[in-house]
Amino acid sequence: MKLTTLENLFVEELKDLYDGEKQITKALPRMAKAASSRELTTAFERHLEQTKEHVERLERVFDELGKSPGRKKCEGIAGLVEEGKEVMKNSVGADPAVRDAALIASAQRIEHYEMAGYGTVRTWAEQLGLSAAARLLQQTLDEEKTADKKLSEIANTVNADAEN
Repeated sequence: MKLTTLENLFVEELKDLYDGEKQITKALPRMAKAASSRELTTAFERHLEQTKEHVERLERVFDELGKSPGRKKCEGIAGLVEEGKEVMKNSVGADPAVRDAALIASAQRIEHYEMAGYGTVRTWAEQLGLSAAARLLQQTLDEEKTADKKLSEIANTVNADAEN
C-alpha cells in the first residue's frame, strides 16, 4: 500500500503491530520455558495471555476501520525474536541468573519496540478522530508499560543474583 495519507500509514503500522503480536505469542512460551526464576516464568506466562488480548484488540480496530490485518511481516519484532533465540541458545549451561538477565533484556527490547509503536498509532488514531481505536490502543500501551515495569522489578533481583 502506498503511504500517501495518515490513514494509510496508520493501517500499515497497525498491520506491523498485529504481526508482531502474533510473533510474540509464539516466542513467549519458549522464553517462559527457558527462564529459571519462577517469577520471570510467571511474568512471561501472564504477558502471553495479555498478548493474546492485544491481538484481539487490534482485530477490533481493524473491524472498526473495515480493514483486514493482511499478511505484513513485522521485521522489527522478527529481528528481536531472533536475537532472543540466540540469547537462549548461547546461554545454555550458563548460570541461571545470567540466563534470566539475558532473557529480561531481550523481552524489554521487545516491550520498548511495542511501546513506541502503540504510542504512535494511538496518537494517529486520536488525530484521525478514531476515539474508540485510540482507547483500545491506549489500553494495550498501558499494559506494555506495566509489563516492562514488572520486568525491571524482576531484573533487580535477577541482576544481583547474576553478579554474584
